[in-house]
Amino acid sequence: MIIVMKRGAAQSSINAVSDYIESKGLNVHISKGTELTIVGIVGDKSKITTDNLLALPDVEKIVPVSESYKLANIQFHPEETTIKINDNVSIGKNTFTVMAGPCAVESLDQLMSTAIAVKKAGATILRGGAYKPRTSPYSFQGLGIEGLKMLKAASDETGLATVTEVISTASIEAAVDYVDILQIGARNMQNFELLKEVGRTNKPVLLKRGMCATIDEWLNAAEYIMSEGNLNVILCERGIRTYGTDTRNTLDLSAVPVLREHTHLPIIIDPSHATGNYKYIKPMALAASACGADGLEIEVHNDPAHALSDGAQSLTFERFNDLMETLKPYCDLAGRKL
Repeated sequence: MIIVMKRGAAQSSINAVSDYIESKGLNVHISKGTELTIVGIVGDKSKITTDNLLALPDVEKIVPVSESYKLANIQFHPEETTIKINDNVSIGKNTFTVMAGPCAVESLDQLMSTAIAVKKAGATILRGGAYKPRTSPYSFQGLGIEGLKMLKAASDETGLATVTEVISTASIEAAVDYVDILQIGARNMQNFELLKEVGRTNKPVLLKRGMCATIDEWLNAAEYIMSEGNLNVILCERGIRTYGTDTRNTLDLSAVPVLREHTHLPIIIDPSHATGNYKYIKPMALAASACGADGLEIEVHNDPAHALSDGAQSLTFERFNDLMETLKPYCDLAGRKL
């Protein structure tokens, strides 16, 4: 449930509500807007006496929250969240953030040349996989710690923020020292112990939607992270599995407006994994900007034909530059800064 305070409620009144809730052994989440303050209750609501809450000063009303996710719920936090990655990069309202880079880090030369190219085109975050959970155990699995070091070197050289996927506790412990954003891939969206682990870090988390996950399941996965104290979660739609075979997955752009009704968290679109074909990335990226997404994650490679992972869905430098140029007027129309 949430407690809506009266307009201009005194801080002492807000504190009194918080103290009462915490005295019952429950957690409090306070969201202060320009006019209204909302106090969210996380825990067993049966311990709360609503009449006692309503009797407290400046309490306007109590609203039940039916969804099982609370911290990710827009009722708990009515204003859209903007997540600051570093001094120069943020993801959320009024911006359109582009993450770009290779599916897998293969060498320092490959990564550095890609980082320079995507930054020149307008990307602000470098993506690159150091740990690669692959369908086949015989496929390239990533460079591990060496790949993380290369990401750090590319970041130091270009000033780009970085994002990489983590797949285990050990990879989390290694990655937090080298990258700015931890990514949870689609296959691990409901790996609840892994979600708890990234929830205990102070790094923003890019949470990809599972290939067969509902919106509700996805937001509950975000709740696992947030319930551990890390509120900096970015949702990433990367396509879901349907019975269509013309693309790798089916990109669910309708998820963006649906999510806007249910959560305050930023939303990123990954047209690379969704389509699996570089030819379709540009139109899907433009559609993502038009439907209200907060940004893109796109695979870019210096030599897609010889990529060790996902070459068919990787853009060349020239194609990525063309995409970014085409995106600019779309972002302007949407009132977002690219």
